[in-house]
Amino acid sequence: MGRSEVSRAIGKITGVAADHIVVELHRGSDNFTVVGFDDVHYVATLGSYLMVPMHAEYVVLEVIGLREKDNGAARATSKEMDKASSAKFLDAVPVGSMPMQTGSFRFGVSTFPPLYADALYARDEDLDRIFNVELPADITVKEDCVGKKRQGTVPHTIEIGTSSVFKGYPVKSRLDELFGGHVAILGNTGSGKSCTVATIFQSVFMKAEAFAAIGAAFVIFDVNGEYRRALDNIPTWIKSCYLKATEPHTPISDPSGKRQGAEIKDRFRLPHWFMNVEEWALLLRASEKSQLPALRTALGLTTLFQEMPEQEVVEGCEGDGDLKTIRNHVLAKIILSILHGDASSPSKADRIHALLNVFATKEISRATVSKGLYIHFGQFKDGQGRETSVNFDALLELLKGHVQGEPVLPSYGNRPFSFERLQSALDLALFYEEASGNKQIREYCSQLVTRLKSVVDNPDYDFLRADVNAMQDHDREPTHYVNRLLGITVDGARYKKERQICIIDLNDAADEIVELASAVVARLIFDRMRRTDPRNAMPVHLILEEAHR
Repeated sequence: MGRSEVSRAIGKITGVAADHIVVELHRGSDNFTVVGFDDVHYVATLGSYLMVPMHAEYVVLEVIGLREKDNGAARATSKEMDKASSAKFLDAVPVGSMPMQTGSFRFGVSTFPPLYADALYARDEDLDRIFNVELPADITVKEDCVGKKRQGTVPHTIEIGTSSVFKGYPVKSRLDELFGGHVAILGNTGSGKSCTVATIFQSVFMKAEAFAAIGAAFVIFDVNGEYRRALDNIPTWIKSCYLKATEPHTPISDPSGKRQGAEIKDRFRLPHWFMNVEEWALLLRASEKSQLPALRTALGLTTLFQEMPEQEVVEGCEGDGDLKTIRNHVLAKIILSILHGDASSPSKADRIHALLNVFATKEISRATVSKGLYIHFGQFKDGQGRETSVNFDALLELLKGHVQGEPVLPSYGNRPFSFERLQSALDLALFYEEASGNKQIREYCSQLVTRLKSVVDNPDYDFLRADVNAMQDHDREPTHYVNRLLGITVDGARYKKERQICIIDLNDAADEIVELASAVVARLIFDRMRRTDPRNAMPVHLILEEAHR
């Protein structure tokens, strides 16, 4: 052993078995404490490591137990407990090996250390190699946004805390592994989870000598309303966006003096037409067998009968002529079903007029059907005092001419629509199912209709209600919406990063709203990043506080 290794020796191996190794400490190691050349080391912490030099590599041992054995002669001559002269032992298991000079740690041991081999305490640099965080930062030259070359460092690791096992040892993590996968920070309320996340942010953004991580994006779902304050000390050149889920007229507090000019604030809104069918089913708790098909049909009808005169792109339909044919088919089939039903003639006429007040086409509207729905003494007649029903018969022929076998209805296209429109579309979907012979569908879906009305009337869901007639660009299309969350703007043919952090404050939201909002936003971001070329050009990190909510 070299001189430095001799000064690190704490004892020798006195027992070797297949499942554990015994290390007896040198005499003078009071209370399992060893004075090394660099510090005072307490070596009896469970989970700590020891190093055993063998030829060109170290065998790494993990301490799993400690014990001592009294000196019999000293015990016989003293009435008091005296442990100063007792023999002290560490029980350890071999976990792996690594080269003495350079090289990574490898799990598994092929050769066990011999008896009386020296056991050394582990230094910080040894721990770095054991935990595979020993790579130094790379020094390189890069161009900034104006084309000026700058020299800086690109770190491979960041510090995330201080070890409770190894005295004063800064716990580090590899950047690619930490942000390239899933990480959970666990702890009771008040144990410091938010502070740990804030510390990670500071480690990423506050290294003056390192290139700033201005290309990264962090989206935080803050269910306790504490991250805005926790991140108050990050540099002002790190821009952030604060979105709070609150009622429309509730004021949102201004950023602190430290973040003035570095943070924008706004009310959190999530246009409901961005949700897919599965997310609507989650919101309305639709059952799979009967309610989900009706909900899917209703959402498809919001696309077929659009409120906005936008360009129509519907899967399975080649042009506006096909859409017009399907619209007329849906209306004609429903009206014929109503006319052939058991209700009274005035009730039938009222139903049809109410339907055509919301959904109508040029061919089938109140103007084209009203003449055939004239009622005289409870019957459809051509006019007062007339016994003929030519207009009613003509209406039936008109409607039959628009019925087309069983065309495939368009799928849900995420076109803007109001909640009231969805209520009407669900009613239309139930009418259509009844016209197809499913006479009990309205009874099966009564709870779905009630839940939708509850969502429409509940102010907690105001964040989902975007005004169809007053939409901004980020309300119309999911890509623009995600770009705003991630702080991305389009500068000609290039993307420009304006913000790195987005805090979505859901502190005032109910648990089911937190579940829905986080699911929809995460899915929108994933869909947006999946279309990015290359896919890792804009890394995004999602943070969900209190994941059990």
